[in-house]
Amino acid sequence: MNWKEITADGVLIISLSGEIDLQHSPKMRQLLQSKAGDRTPALLLDFTQVGYIDSSGLATLVEYYQISRSYAGQIALAGLSKRVRSVFDLVRLNEIFSIYPSLEEAKQGLQSKS
Repeated sequence: MNWKEITADGVLIISLSGEIDLQHSPKMRQLLQSKAGDRTPALLLDFTQVGYIDSSGLATLVEYYQISRSYAGQIALAGLSKRVRSVFDLVRLNEIFSIYPSLEEAKQGLQSKS
């Protein structure tokens, strides 16, 4: 798993690539914990180049979600492939996370909530 960070219109966008599995989720956990430590107000995770996520990756996202709620942080996900989206739907995380088809829609969604 690799990532790139940019900030656009007050939203931190992290573009992820590769697989988010037991081997790579500790890197994502470290990344997200640093963003929680910075109290990032609006975080957008771009999943356009993510081909797979397992339960360890999902747990890492849930952990960030719980921590970010303590300081009213917002998180949105965008660009999930059908395969990755089906994992979120299966475990009903689509009811917790704001999931958008595109980065632009996700960015607008985060900005409207702030």
